[in-house]
Amino acid sequence: MNTLGDVNVDVNQGTAEARALLHQFSVPLSATRRGARLARLLAVERLRAWGLPLDPARLIVAELAANAALHGRVPGRGFRLTLCVPRPTVLRIEVTDTRGDRLPVTPRPSTDSPAESGYGLLLVEELASHWGIRNGPAPAKTVWAEVRLVSSG
Repeated sequence: MNTLGDVNVDVNQGTAEARALLHQFSVPLSATRRGARLARLLAVERLRAWGLPLDPARLIVAELAANAALHGRVPGRGFRLTLCVPRPTVLRIEVTDTRGDRLPVTPRPSTDSPAESGYGLLLVEELASHWGIRNGPAPAKTVWAEVRLVSSG
């Protein structure tokens, strides 16, 4: 064990933690169909570079980015895609837009008339191990989803 100032560092543990912390990517995009498509393409490239599985993450990114471009759009403002690996077994996907006043709602099964939107979030709910919404800072909101990473070893 090494000591750096007041911080004790386990060299073996530090390497794994530092690697996990290095897996972070964030990019601003235009709140358009093109921006949503670019979010998916950039996510695929980043996941490949990190050696992580593409699915189901690319499907989740596609849905959250499309929602940001369609429902979270404010003229002249974009959205932000963030991918990170906070723990070796978790990929976190975040999409932040500037429509904090419009929170996503998942449709509930109904025998009446079908809902016109919200089915993409059912997909996110099914594919992600956890997902949710974080408000702020005003006027923004972030819709996030976490995917479990399966080790190949």
